[in-house]
Amino acid sequence: MKLSEIKEILPTLQNVEFQLENGTFVPEHFHVTEVGVITKNFIDCGGTLRSEKVVNFQLLNANDFEHRLKPGKLLSIIKLSEDQLGIEDFDIEVEYQNETIGKYDLDFNGETFVLKNKTTSCLAQEACGISTEKKKIKLSEISVPQSSCCTPDSGCC
Repeated sequence: MKLSEIKEILPTLQNVEFQLENGTFVPEHFHVTEVGVITKNFIDCGGTLRSEKVVNFQLLNANDFEHRLKPGKLLSIIKLSEDQLGIEDFDIEVEYQNETIGKYDLDFNGETFVLKNKTTSCLAQEACGISTEKKKIKLSEISVPQSSCCTPDSGCC
């Protein structure tokens, strides 16, 4: 989800709710402790220079049980961050501490914001020899040398 999308959704909501993909809700007394831009400059395993920028929201499950972040308040935090930090319309990444600090993509299911699990991938698959397509092989076409195989009468088992 891009920053512009959350800015369009927030005014339509009564409450701001975040939910993990497994259905668990972030406690309703969470805080958004940071809104910022993270820039990542790196070299992939194929030697290509790369750069990524994301808008980062950090959620904190604090002991402030009376706190409820309303959509208008989050929108004002976002606008202040845009003004003060020059944040552009990048994808949003959410940091949230469950067992450890996790990074999530953000989605919206029509009612709540969903923290989508992120995965790693090789960006230079052709340089690493990683095939993007699995080869389809018929087991009947695989030849196995007889010496490496046990047979019922061989006595190897």
